[in-house]
Amino acid sequence: MNRYLSIRLMDWPLTRWRRTQARLSPLAVSPGEEEAPFAIIEKNAHGLAIIAGNKIARQQGVTDGLRFTDAKARAPDLTAAHADRAAEAQSLRRLARWMIRWTPLVALDGDDGLILDIAGCDHLFDGETAMMASISACLTKANIPHSMGLASTVGAAIALALCAAPGTCPHLPPGRERDGVQHLPVFALRLSAQSLSRLRRFGLTRIGQLYDLDRKALHRRFASKEAADAVVLRLDQVLGLIREPINPLLPKPRFACRLPCAEPLISPEGIEAGLEHLSETLAQDLAASGQGAQRFTLHAFRADGTSALTSIATARPERLGERITYLFRERIHRIDPGYGIDLLMLTAHRLGAMTESSTPLSSQLTEARFDQQEASLLADKINARLGEGVVSIRLPIKSHIPERDENIGPFAGAFPQALPATHHIGPRPLRLLTRPEPVHVMAAVPDGPPMRLTWRRVLRRIIKAEGPERIAPEWWKQSEKGSRARDYYRVEDDQGRRYWVYRDGLYNDGRDTSPQWFMHGFFA
Repeated sequence: MNRYLSIRLMDWPLTRWRRTQARLSPLAVSPGEEEAPFAIIEKNAHGLAIIAGNKIARQQGVTDGLRFTDAKARAPDLTAAHADRAAEAQSLRRLARWMIRWTPLVALDGDDGLILDIAGCDHLFDGETAMMASISACLTKANIPHSMGLASTVGAAIALALCAAPGTCPHLPPGRERDGVQHLPVFALRLSAQSLSRLRRFGLTRIGQLYDLDRKALHRRFASKEAADAVVLRLDQVLGLIREPINPLLPKPRFACRLPCAEPLISPEGIEAGLEHLSETLAQDLAASGQGAQRFTLHAFRADGTSALTSIATARPERLGERITYLFRERIHRIDPGYGIDLLMLTAHRLGAMTESSTPLSSQLTEARFDQQEASLLADKINARLGEGVVSIRLPIKSHIPERDENIGPFAGAFPQALPATHHIGPRPLRLLTRPEPVHVMAAVPDGPPMRLTWRRVLRRIIKAEGPERIAPEWWKQSEKGSRARDYYRVEDDQGRRYWVYRDGLYNDGRDTSPQWFMHGFFA
């Protein structure tokens, strides 16, 4: 059974501006202490217009949509600030992430609304009524004006929230949407202004008046088929005849555990203590299902309506509580507790089966050259400290061309059992340039090793040289047509620095251009 909670954030541009000012200036006037009319304005086709005004401005006749010049005539002391739609959208997303403390399925609804799928979550808060009261209390504490509505369809929940008084939480029992919304005005169907005007012209002001209206007659009353279809669609969505999907910000995790804090946490030590409890609980849930996870996310919900999160990733599926806690210790200092964290939540993602095996007494008793488990643990520690994806593995590829004979990818916690055979004649440098760089070379004879080379405008005198190692192009590949053979040399200059250089092309090979020299790598 689906249960959706709609939250309308009344005057959201004004609320966002107030919260921003409060962060910039803690001594700013609170919403209940306003002494002058104020509004948020935005430019439209007719000039500057009001999109949200405070209580005093509304008392003096300033309404939404009113032109700013007319608003100044009604309230001469009116001051205003321009709307910032990008900042409003970003703040709305931050608030939506904060709502994940109640349910993992939170979606945006337009520019000033949220939709929460609370099915299966209300029992954590002693029922739907207590859950809505908890959400409303937190929003009120954060000075966020709102109204809410709860129903079994998205459309009915939004309709209730649009028509509810500020701070109220009307809700409909499952299956009572038809009776519950019939007395609501038609604007609760989220129709365009033209469609609403057309409905009112025919005397259709309540949703219930549309129930028994013939659909063909309804289409005839509208100038366009699209407008009529929009009315029918919205009505069917409210009644549950057509499903209206939501697009949650984050996918629903299969495993998650929560820890409400009796006292707000303000120190990293308190966060770590809560994390230890969550890690053990989550590890038990994963063990019961025979699974592990490769990504864990710690959510910290602050009392002021904001949140923070940090994540760790492991090379192989993991479910040991102490291991999860250990890896998070590198990230806890990144969480700013602000005025206090009142809820912690730990979620597991990228699930996978655990491979259970006995641990040998010593790595010398096995034929493996490396202890893969120890390598995985080391990679996890490095990634936790320096960032995910820092540890990589190089795997050989069957190719004669040096820059194409290996592939670099993220370390997945295990070494491949079989590797393709390599056919290197000479040693290879530890470091290769991303792409070979041209150098100027002087040689005793045209096809001999270099005696001097200039690379990056610096002249280097060569005292030792070894080679050549000839590498022919891979003529069977379409991309290699026109390529030339290479002669590689290992050289050392008078400062003891050793390079890997090559001559691209051979003398007297029938080409119109002379061979060129390139720097390709460095030896230790």
